[in-house]
Amino acid sequence: MVNNLKPAKLMGVESRGMILAVDVSGKPILLHPDTEVPAGSRVR
Repeated sequence: MVNNLKPAKLMGVESRGMILAVDVSGKPILLHPDTEVPAGSRVR
């Protein structure tokens, strides 16, 4: 699942976040990189 979140202000900065997750036996698991990546990097 990929889900764009509504823009929101977090600590005075506008965030236009996205959640990337998978379903494993009915349990959502959030996916995240294991190293720092630049903002705007493509998910392939």
